[in-house]
Amino acid sequence: MSEILGELAQVRAAFAKPTLALLGKKWAPVVLAVFASTFSREQESISAERFHSQVEVFLSELKSVGEAVPDDTARTLCRRWVEEKWLILSSNEEQAEEYSLTSHSQEAIDYVNRLSGDRSMFSESRIRTILDAARRCAMDANPDREERLARLDKQIARMTAERGHLAAGGEIAPVSDERIIEEYLNLRDLIAQLPADFLRVSESVKTIHRVILSEFREEGRRTGEVLDDYLNRSQDLMSTSAEGRAFTGAVELLRDDRLLNELRDDLGTILEHPFSATLTPSEERDFRDTVSGIRRGIEIVLYQRSRLSSTLRTHITRHDALRDRELDDALRQAKVALADWMITSGPRTRVSLNIGLPPVDVGHLRQRFYDPKGHAPPPPLVDTSAEADAPISLQDLRNQGGPSLQELRQRLGEIPESVTAGEFFAEVPVALRRPVEILGLIQIASDSNHLAHDELGSVELFEAIRPDGSVRVFSAPRIVFDPAFADANFGDADD
Repeated sequence: MSEILGELAQVRAAFAKPTLALLGKKWAPVVLAVFASTFSREQESISAERFHSQVEVFLSELKSVGEAVPDDTARTLCRRWVEEKWLILSSNEEQAEEYSLTSHSQEAIDYVNRLSGDRSMFSESRIRTILDAARRCAMDANPDREERLARLDKQIARMTAERGHLAAGGEIAPVSDERIIEEYLNLRDLIAQLPADFLRVSESVKTIHRVILSEFREEGRRTGEVLDDYLNRSQDLMSTSAEGRAFTGAVELLRDDRLLNELRDDLGTILEHPFSATLTPSEERDFRDTVSGIRRGIEIVLYQRSRLSSTLRTHITRHDALRDRELDDALRQAKVALADWMITSGPRTRVSLNIGLPPVDVGHLRQRFYDPKGHAPPPPLVDTSAEADAPISLQDLRNQGGPSLQELRQRLGEIPESVTAGEFFAEVPVALRRPVEILGLIQIASDSNHLAHDELGSVELFEAIRPDGSVRVFSAPRIVFDPAFADANFGDADD
């Protein structure tokens, strides 16, 4: 018989996993769109109530443009997604419920992103990545000293030759944009797999602690035995699963700050290549923040370990085995007595329970008593008039006000010959040489249509004096006032 039965069983097992179950659902595009619009590297969890409201808004928007959406309410959908293992519903430190993605949902989102965008498939970059990985694995797996030395000698000779070529002034072989793009896409695919890997480790930690809690609550096991089991499992927690062992190795590697700094510099160098102009701002930001994403993923797993360990430690220290045993015995006796009583009693028979306390006949129980403090008048206001600043004078207010248009018009009506605005401004009293008066002259000029402006449109300087005596020099358009125009426009300024 062929191997078709074994292959079919393997395929069915794969389709039974939540990742492929999500991708095969009717509403998979809608569900993944909601997840991708809500969760990101910056927002890995969201409060339950806010997520319910957000899902309602998303479904309403899709429905308004003619898209088919599920008919259930947002709360019902979210609970179903939790049952399907696409979402995790947990409580934070404030005991508030919040949702977060599972590793299966993250894998589905990453898979869709890879299919919808540019992806490095069969390319030189990917082949070289495979060759480098195979070379390192073969070196680690081969215990032959001579062969390992031969491999190292080849690497040293190749790198020495390249260094000598560059040191002698040799040219660097140009690399095409296509090759850089291939290498970037290959690297991006590898980076995109990290979030789901970290989530799988976190879920593995939760599973192990859940098993320990269930064993702790089993009858017939002593507290000391469960405590020893818990301590032993916590000691080698990361060595009990494949994900844990892989995570431990990654953490040991990534604890080297030098490696992370080199990775950050390498990513920056890649983005300095001209091909980065074709990337969207979000793609460039995600690629540049790879090191931050790695650190954040490690912190999530370590925080989950610390939080669950603290929860188990608190549960163990507060667990009173004697009191639980007494309660179990009392409930068991009550159950036996109830079974004996039901043999002789009818379906509507009542039994009176004497709890040992006489009833209290109270017509009305006062809920709040009189408090004299509640009827005390408020304390008198404190007189702070002595601490108040000196009142501002009318002249100070006028100095802070707008331009003196009436006085400016009156003086413009008295000019004996043609003058520029700057010359006129230099001859008026100090009180009319505030910076705002320059704007007043420009306003007077703009209100008229017959002024003689300079043909070249030049500017002139105005030396203004502020109310505090400081001097500032401003440049403004050069405007000429002539006596004929002043008589025509400002001769009745007094009126």
